[in-house]
Amino acid sequence: MKRILILFLFLSITALSFAQVDRTKFPQAGPAPEVKIGNAESFVLPNGLKVFVVENHKLPKVTFSLVLDRDPIVEGKNAGYTTAAGELLRKGTKNRPKDKFEQEIDFLGADFNTSSTSVFTSGLSKYTDKIMNIMADVILNPDFKQEELDKITKEALSGLAYSKDDPDAISDRVEKTLVFGKEHPYGEFETEESVKSVTLDMCKKYYETYFRPNISYLAIVGDINKAKAKSLVEKYLSKWEKKDVPKNTFTNPKAPIVNKVALVDRSNSVQSVISICYPVDLAIGSEDAMKAKVANLILGGSATSRLFMNLRESKAYTYGAYSSLNPDKLVGSFSASAKVRNVVTDSAVTEIFNEMKKIRNEKVTEKELQSAKNLLSGNFIRSLEQPATIASFAINTALYNLPKDYYKNYLKNLNKVTADDVQMIAKKYIKPNNAIVFVVGSSEEVAKNLSKFSVSGKIDYYDVFGEKVDPNVKKVPEGVTVDQVLNKYVEAIGGKENIMKVKDRTTKMSGAMQGMNITMTQIQKSPNKFYQLVDFGVGQQSMVFDGEKGKMSAMGQEQAMPPEQTEQMKLGSLYSMLDYKEKGIKYELTGMETINNKDGYRVLFTYPSGKKNTNYYDVNTGLLLRQTSEQGGGVQTVDFDDYRDVQGVKYAFKMSVGTPNGTLDLITSSVEVNTNPSDSLFEVK
Repeated sequence: MKRILILFLFLSITALSFAQVDRTKFPQAGPAPEVKIGNAESFVLPNGLKVFVVENHKLPKVTFSLVLDRDPIVEGKNAGYTTAAGELLRKGTKNRPKDKFEQEIDFLGADFNTSSTSVFTSGLSKYTDKIMNIMADVILNPDFKQEELDKITKEALSGLAYSKDDPDAISDRVEKTLVFGKEHPYGEFETEESVKSVTLDMCKKYYETYFRPNISYLAIVGDINKAKAKSLVEKYLSKWEKKDVPKNTFTNPKAPIVNKVALVDRSNSVQSVISICYPVDLAIGSEDAMKAKVANLILGGSATSRLFMNLRESKAYTYGAYSSLNPDKLVGSFSASAKVRNVVTDSAVTEIFNEMKKIRNEKVTEKELQSAKNLLSGNFIRSLEQPATIASFAINTALYNLPKDYYKNYLKNLNKVTADDVQMIAKKYIKPNNAIVFVVGSSEEVAKNLSKFSVSGKIDYYDVFGEKVDPNVKKVPEGVTVDQVLNKYVEAIGGKENIMKVKDRTTKMSGAMQGMNITMTQIQKSPNKFYQLVDFGVGQQSMVFDGEKGKMSAMGQEQAMPPEQTEQMKLGSLYSMLDYKEKGIKYELTGMETINNKDGYRVLFTYPSGKKNTNYYDVNTGLLLRQTSEQGGGVQTVDFDDYRDVQGVKYAFKMSVGTPNGTLDLITSSVEVNTNPSDSLFEVK
């Protein structure tokens, strides 16, 4: 009975205490917890190398991180040479050819990475001396080889070929140009021409000029003490020669005086990539930086932010909408971005501006403020679990001239941020009247409604490399019709009579990507039977279509062809260029574009399903230069080249296929026609 009475009294007291809480008010935040950050021990070599050591004996591992503190560099027409130099550092030394270098790293089970401004390695502490020896060898004795630069160049060109037509990549590089300008180091990006121009001498000169101890910081973290670290660094890096390093200064860009609109036209885009962007004068570690971090988190820095909740949850315009307000040692930037359907592009821009204005004009709620501070606090506290964090704090303090107690007071300063601070920061850095509205999308569908965001009502057009263009320059000559373009193509590849003679075709191709050899066999048989086998060494993929239904298999797994793809396959045939109208495929001449330095007529095809393809036909020869098609929610680009005659009909013997992993160049080894392959090959059981 006593136990029941005690329980009753406890529940009564608890209920009473709950009843006294005012749930209409957000709980007041408690005092910021004291942050106890272990100090990194440090020393400096006579050559100027600054070293930070953080002991952590929980795991038998040690990590070495070297960082160069150099000014940004304008690479100009040779953009990419510093990146290439950084990659070459990992391709072997004068004492360790590449194969030996890789063998040693593998034997030690170590990680090893290099860049134009860093060298990183990590491994078991019992191999500390050997790991440090290899790292020092890379820093002091790199052996730049032409064959390795050739491989780096080839990989870079492959990635660029794909990104050239990827809307996200286009948005990223053109936005840099718009915000910072091409004469600023932050406004540069690599192009095929700049990558091809990179020489071994450029890379060597970069290394010899900038890889110097007097601008370098070395962090050593893990199962090691200061005495051991110092003896290793003195043993292996004391002979590293110091040298004066060039200093570079730049005129930083300013936000536009009034709003401007910039557009990259991608006629086949089914959605727009939006960015509201401009530069900001916000320094790392400044008094405003912490407040700006809180303000941006509320505006668009997470999946619970205002932009996300508005554009995705409320309006269903997009899968995600975000913003960034980035401080920088040189010049910072603001960007609010989203990918939306063409039809709601201007509506999405309106909502982004609405949220930018709202956070300026109205104080954020205490709930929003506290949630943002809680998230930032949690991220900071979790980062302290990593020993490398302490070393990075020490290096950042030196790199950005931060107060010595900057990180110790991080949570305290974060906790001090108020709703008034957020509004003050928003009014200072969120600029809905001084922004660039930048869109990558279909000009025909979005341009008219975007012009209202420009004070002048004008839209500036750019190509995919950030060069300003006149959208009227490449108008289709008067009198040219879409039927003329398509008929010229038919005649260019051999004419209707020769095309109709082809009853079946077998094409064999091969290529390589990321070190993997790929072979492909395609067999088509009239009217619309199709077989394809792709062999990539470690497995195969096949696709079969009997004219009515299809199947696909990969890695031993088989599945029926999806209905949408089945309907698309039914429309394909050896003579597809001759019977568009009969199959209900609409087509229109939508303009002209330059494709691989050749002017091409742009023809948009719309299939009965609503799916769209765009073909580009050489103005001079009539041959097909490129095809872009909707694939899996994105757009795939295929370039055609090296046309050869096979029994009266010309076929492209080279196809460059853009993929997320780079460009796959498929070279045709043979085209055989009228071999009458067995119908059993196309059976779908």
